[in-house]
Amino acid sequence: MKLENNILDVAELQPDYLGFIFYEKSPRYFNTEMPDLPEGIKKIGVFVNAKLDYILDKIEKYDLQGVQLHGQETPELCEQLQAHNMIVIKVFSIKNQFDFKVLEPYEDVCNYYLFDTKGKEPGGNGYTFNWNVLKKYKSNKSYFLSGGIGPDELDALLLFLKRPESDLCCTLDLNSKFETASGFKDLKKLKDFKYQLTRNGY
Repeated sequence: MKLENNILDVAELQPDYLGFIFYEKSPRYFNTEMPDLPEGIKKIGVFVNAKLDYILDKIEKYDLQGVQLHGQETPELCEQLQAHNMIVIKVFSIKNQFDFKVLEPYEDVCNYYLFDTKGKEPGGNGYTFNWNVLKKYKSNKSYFLSGGIGPDELDALLLFLKRPESDLCCTLDLNSKFETASGFKDLKKLKDFKYQLTRNGY
């Protein structure tokens, strides 16, 4: 199956966002044609320590609506991207503890935080972090939850979504646990997972 066809199949599930990775060291690096996606799905470019000009080039080429920043990007870069009317999602990696004070410089210059699992790679490590850490989250900004979420984590996820620390969790970032190969999603797994979340009120 061509990647473009797989993307269109995923789009039929009507996710709020679809991510496209523009980090050349990633096996999911996106360098093909962008298919025509339904209105309402926001295309998000995923970057790691990229220069502003590189990011802006991809925004223009692929008509991106937002950026997900997985490196040590500065608040100044986030502000510059917001000035280009981008949804800015700043990623922070967590394992068993996290100092939430590092978020403070980003409070006014990004739209969302994304909490991912700290590992060898900047994303795509395939396992969850300790979600109990989020009990110490004090910001009023909505966040994405990422890092190794898959069918085997459904029960734990449903328990987490009932707890107060999940109140600002607005989006689940699903990736490696739903792949048949790097960049290719398993439609059946995604459909089943969405169904289980929906039937539980999410």
